[in-house]
Amino acid sequence: MVQLIIFAPLFLLTFTILTLPCDAWDESLRRAYGLSVENWGAWFGDWMTMLIISLIIGTVLVGILYAVIRRSPTRWWLYFWMASIPVLLAFFFLEPLVIDPLFYTFKPLADTAPALVTEIEKVTQRGGVDIPPSRMFLMIASSKQTATNAYVTSFGSSKRVVVWDTTLQHATIPETLFVFGHEMGHYVLLHIPKEITIDAFIVLVLFYLGYRVAGWMLARWGTLWGIRDVADWASLPALMLLISVLAFVGTPVFNAISRHFEHEADRYGLEVIHGIVANPNQAAAQFFEKSGEVNLSDPDPNWFIKMWFYDHPTRPERVRFAATYDPWAEGKQPKYVK
Repeated sequence: MVQLIIFAPLFLLTFTILTLPCDAWDESLRRAYGLSVENWGAWFGDWMTMLIISLIIGTVLVGILYAVIRRSPTRWWLYFWMASIPVLLAFFFLEPLVIDPLFYTFKPLADTAPALVTEIEKVTQRGGVDIPPSRMFLMIASSKQTATNAYVTSFGSSKRVVVWDTTLQHATIPETLFVFGHEMGHYVLLHIPKEITIDAFIVLVLFYLGYRVAGWMLARWGTLWGIRDVADWASLPALMLLISVLAFVGTPVFNAISRHFEHEADRYGLEVIHGIVANPNQAAAQFFEKSGEVNLSDPDPNWFIKMWFYDHPTRPERVRFAATYDPWAEGKQPKYVK
């Protein structure tokens, strides 16, 4: 335990400090293009806060990893996967309650935009879903950035729909209703538990591959690197490098799954505001075009960029779908909202 408390935080701190120049460069680009309005002092404060959170969670996971490696050298990949899931689920559950408020201010949407909530209630009734106003929040994103966004997060009693205040600043009410309908789609279609489950099993496969490759790596170069075996604390840099490479290779799969769910949420959003918004297709397409301009989205990313960096459909794909999806005109039944 003493070795863990000394080694893991120091290693993770060193790794994070080494990546600080890249983080600062990324922030400087965001500031240069007007996407960030946060001063450097506040940005560094956020960086320090995230560092502390990462050290705590990272140390716990490193402790679990080496405990299972030493207990079961041939099955540690499975046991670590099983043991890490509750830790990550606990973090995911607590994130909107504990972590997110450390970085942004959240207010009940009913208190900040009551007229919008009235319109939103029409959307929830149209979808036959009861999402209480207590689950709807406005995030004051404008204190740090200019981009627009909305999202649904967590599960159980901490599950909520969050709309950024920058979205309300740039979008009309019909456009905002589509955004809410999209997020409501994630809520209604159970996208969060579905995606967590699918991703978890993909991670299990990656852990197994990591176990096999780690054994090969250490058998070949372990002596040269001064690593006795995988249970040695010194193996952590090699394991993190291996995990990073496998995560990069698996990114297109994770992104493809996410893009599918995001596309279906777009479909649900169009269906649920049908009959409430005068021209839902136009509202949705205009929002995608408008938010794309505000967020400086790539108007035509190539296939490689899409696979490795896009967890949502590309902007042209979303605009095209929003403008043309009309099962009612074709005499067909909509897929989700009848």
